[in-house]
Amino acid sequence: MKLVLLTIGLLALAVAGIAIKIWSKKDGKFAGTCASQSPFLNQDGEACGMCGKLPSEQDCRKDTTPELQ
Repeated sequence: MKLVLLTIGLLALAVAGIAIKIWSKKDGKFAGTCASQSPFLNQDGEACGMCGKLPSEQDCRKDTTPELQ
């Protein structure tokens, strides 16, 4: 029973931490979410599948791409 309560408490703490991080960020956006930012995930230098950002670019292109209908 103690293990179950400890597990639930740790999960609740993790969810609360993520909620606080989203709440404290402007518009709930996470910085650096493009996979092209990580050299370990993108060894070929390909563009991001979500926004088209290249590894050499600083900002995400998501704001400049048109909305999908």
